[in-house]
Amino acid sequence: MNNQNYQYPLDPDWTKAELVTVIAFYRVVEQAYEQGCQVTDFLSAYQAFKKIVPGKAAEKRLDREFSQVSGYSSYRAVQTAKQATKRQFKMK
Repeated sequence: MNNQNYQYPLDPDWTKAELVTVIAFYRVVEQAYEQGCQVTDFLSAYQAFKKIVPGKAAEKRLDREFSQVSGYSSYRAVQTAKQATKRQFKMK
């Protein structure tokens, strides 16, 4: 899909710092699909994201919304990164 004119699913209650962290996670998901990404960079962005979105239900909702606008699954990217055996991975 890769239409860069979409809006990230964000929570209006998040602080500016939280928004920056969540957007950084969405960008690293895009990078994993488009160019490939370092596993450590991806997982550290995910850990920071999880501090802001600790609940599974909220994470699933955001993944669904992100997937609808971007065509990319943050859930699948996280699973792939966790199972990666090399230092870098790229989503197919």
